[in-house]
Amino acid sequence: MFTFEFMLIWVGWLMAGGSPGPATLSIAGTAMQRGRGPALIVSLGILAGSASWGIAAALGLSAIMLANAWIFEIVRYFGAGYLLWLAIKALRSATKPAGAMSGTPFSGGPKTLFAKGMALHITNPKAILSWGSIYAIVAPAGATVVDLFGYFGVLYAGSIMIFIGYAFLFSSPWIVAGYSRARRWFDLAFAGFFGFASVKILTAKLT
Repeated sequence: MFTFEFMLIWVGWLMAGGSPGPATLSIAGTAMQRGRGPALIVSLGILAGSASWGIAAALGLSAIMLANAWIFEIVRYFGAGYLLWLAIKALRSATKPAGAMSGTPFSGGPKTLFAKGMALHITNPKAILSWGSIYAIVAPAGATVVDLFGYFGVLYAGSIMIFIGYAFLFSSPWIVAGYSRARRWFDLAFAGFFGFASVKILTAKLT
């Protein structure tokens, strides 16, 4: 089941998951400005959203969504709007005086942080497409539900490593010190990426 080729694909899955994106940047921003605890809660919310899409894809619900384009369109526009709001928030933070530590990170209590993290990931159509495509690549013809959930477990373990790892890495004192010196540049980068991601979602061809 888990061949050498699958392990190579798994490494690629880790690299894709760890590359700059809405999820990783949100965890990093929260960790640097609010600390490890809030960042871990955000990452757990993101992981919950990822699990939802992963299980949906394993059960074949991604095919149902793609067959009913209006469902996908609702998710797409909601996700694009959410990312655009994050871009504006980060851009406003970049205009604040040096030393200000607000803007990019998620705020609120544990339940709010978890909900925001989950909303960020579950409203991104890229997530369901990523899960659906990875199953199409790694799962052989005639794969059983047990096989699909086995693949899900290994792939999801990689996502846990990435998102939880970001919460720990970017809450380290030396990372925080570097961020405080270059906060505006980080916020501008976050604003640019979130804005770019929003446009990409709106202009993406889903078929």
